[in-house]
Amino acid sequence: MPVLMIIVFLFLTVPAWAHKPSDSYLSLSIQNNNVVGQWDIALRDLDNAIGLDSNGDGQITWGEVRGKHDEISAYALSHLTLSTDIGTCSAEVQDQLIDDHTDGAYSVLRFRADCGQTIQRLHADYRLLFELDAQHKGLLRLTEGGQTSTAIFSQSQPVQEFALAERSVWSQSHQFIHEGIWHIWLGFDHVLFLLALLLPAVLVRTEGKWQAAGAFQGVCWNVVTIVTAFTVAHSLTLSLAALDVVRLPSRLVESTIAASVVLAGLGNLYPMMTSRRWMVAFGFGLIHGFGFAAVLTDLGLPQDSLLLSLVSFNIGVELGQLAIVAAFLPFAYLLRRSWSYPRLVLTGGSLAVIAIALVWFTERAFDLQLFPL
Repeated sequence: MPVLMIIVFLFLTVPAWAHKPSDSYLSLSIQNNNVVGQWDIALRDLDNAIGLDSNGDGQITWGEVRGKHDEISAYALSHLTLSTDIGTCSAEVQDQLIDDHTDGAYSVLRFRADCGQTIQRLHADYRLLFELDAQHKGLLRLTEGGQTSTAIFSQSQPVQEFALAERSVWSQSHQFIHEGIWHIWLGFDHVLFLLALLLPAVLVRTEGKWQAAGAFQGVCWNVVTIVTAFTVAHSLTLSLAALDVVRLPSRLVESTIAASVVLAGLGNLYPMMTSRRWMVAFGFGLIHGFGFAAVLTDLGLPQDSLLLSLVSFNIGVELGQLAIVAAFLPFAYLLRRSWSYPRLVLTGGSLAVIAIALVWFTERAFDLQLFPL
């Protein structure tokens, strides 16, 4: 059954998706024939790549990071190539610092790249960490002449080109729409929460038992109220977090999201609110919005660029969410009258959702790794 296959797939990939995805933050400023850059890379990612914890005590100290400065510089610059139409820019790290982001400590590399001429078109080839984490993203902020644009590097799109005089608002918007779609599809905790809410959508609770729902129009309306409530709620907190009006610790947000998935699954086994599930979707959607915002919060975009990126990213999230609903609902509706749906799909699926989310919650809340990769 499609629903159970999705849930089983999610269970098999629990270890890889238990924490906030790996991101680095790259800021480039064009100044005549030079590129002045700052690159924030998570210490945990650098530890995985080159080994920072020299004494193996599980703690990365400033002394250990300082002792690896040359290796960090060499590793980072070997995975980023900046060039113009006439050749490769020569880059050199000038300073290294430590800064805290919402999800932990980052190494901050300040560098300068000499391109040999006034830059009209900049090519960027970004390959950081892709050999270790296929889902790693590089979030770019590019500034020149008072204008700012953004981009996202991924394993499927590691090379990008920027024509400084012809930067397109549509290209920036399109990229963040694409990123929003993939963020919801690969954000398995959000997918599980949505599925947990949708599993009983094709059933009605009568005299303490689940019965098949009637007309498809009524089922659709039920789903619309749930999805709309979830959308409105996470759009609100996504905006507040991305605009830096409200900021919550990443560990708290991710742990609460996992807890919301557990509670959504338990709500299917011990139903208390069968007619107003949109209220559950709205309440927990507020927390999920902070999780969606994690990919944008630390980028530090100026107000105008952040607003465009925020709207585009949110549109992408909604399109990805609608695709999940469109794939789920017809199959669930066709199976709703079978004996297997309430027993296997609803009950079995909810138990699987709870088990997966409990693993996530334990790992996130107590900073553990129950399933070493």
